[in-house]
Amino acid sequence: MSKDRKGEGPVFSGQDARQGEIILRTRARRIIFIAGLVGIVVLALVLSLAIR
Repeated sequence: MSKDRKGEGPVFSGQDARQGEIILRTRARRIIFIAGLVGIVVLALVLSLAIR
């Protein structure tokens, strides 16, 4: 392989490439995030009951 990196795109260090961070700075964003998590659980329950 060539050592030329012109066409390969950006290079990130291993530390920068690991994991994401969820930043919920406002109360509204926290409520929306938690409501989404609860919604996924409710949807799974409804689907499991509908299949029976």
